[in-house]
Amino acid sequence: MRITALTCVKNEGPFLLEWIAYNRVIGVTDFLFYHNDCSDGTDRLLAKLEEHGIVNSLPNPAEGRNYQMEALKKSRRQPVIKKADWVWVADVDEFLNIHVGDNTIPALIKACKNPQCISVTFQFMANDGIEVFEDKPVIEQFLRSHNPDIWTGEMAIEVKTLVREDFPINYFGAHRPFHDEDVPRRKQPSWKDGSGRDVPIQFIKRVNKRRIRKFPTKGARDYATLNHYALRSLDSYLVKNDRGDVNREFREFDDTYWRERNDNAHFDDSILRYSKSLAKEMAKLKELKGISELHDECVALHRAKLEELMAQKTYQDMRHQLQTASPYPPLEAGVRELIGLPA
Repeated sequence: MRITALTCVKNEGPFLLEWIAYNRVIGVTDFLFYHNDCSDGTDRLLAKLEEHGIVNSLPNPAEGRNYQMEALKKSRRQPVIKKADWVWVADVDEFLNIHVGDNTIPALIKACKNPQCISVTFQFMANDGIEVFEDKPVIEQFLRSHNPDIWTGEMAIEVKTLVREDFPINYFGAHRPFHDEDVPRRKQPSWKDGSGRDVPIQFIKRVNKRRIRKFPTKGARDYATLNHYALRSLDSYLVKNDRGDVNREFREFDDTYWRERNDNAHFDDSILRYSKSLAKEMAKLKELKGISELHDECVALHRAKLEELMAQKTYQDMRHQLQTASPYPPLEAGVRELIGLPA
């Protein structure tokens, strides 16, 4: 089974090897990376990995600033996508945590009875007070999240999707594939959630525009969840803020974004089942000529960028603001204030 991971990156150098190694452990066979405007060695590390046959990488073809959307729409032309049995669209801070069988993507597909799509709900992993960037696996550092059934007061949570090669696709989206909206119900593709249940028909047909990329998560994560490390350490978050993201250049991640994703109400270390296999796979990658050195360069440039930012009062103030921010998501903080509890 050929499974291609498809992603877009900008300045993710220190985190590339972990993400690639992890996905290889869970069954990904091929990778297609689009990169743009990298200043931390991401592009050079990808180029060297491509020399070793580990990944495919291309400059992002976007003509505007919607880097991710434009690249995903054009990705279907690439041979590594055309030959794939399944395509897994995800970001480098997202890790598919599989709870069934041997904890691999083929096991998840089998448990879901081989549908054309499997959409897995996010679990946003909190920063939980970790300030310092360390060059060690992200999945081992951040073990707390929001209540997996509720996020910022909503029962519906965003998803990412595995797509089988025969899905009637128009184009890949960041969260789900898109096909013609007017397909009759009897011809709708077979589409399952992380428990192997049919996803809501309203989600498939995009009836509610607010729910195009999410659906209720309760009961939807028996077989898999998607651990999303959107914050990582405070150090890395500040560097991320300077970078912007792959969708909207110069977008700032404000206090609200941080507080929504820094809800540490739930402890979940189930992903640590992969730690030993991950360590072995990362070691194999670092043994390849030039890879360890380029990884170390990315780490050094990440730290240098942080040092540069912390010389600026704007970032000093931002760090202080995040260090002293309410530990509650904005909605919960508002409710606590209304009933007389500290927010």
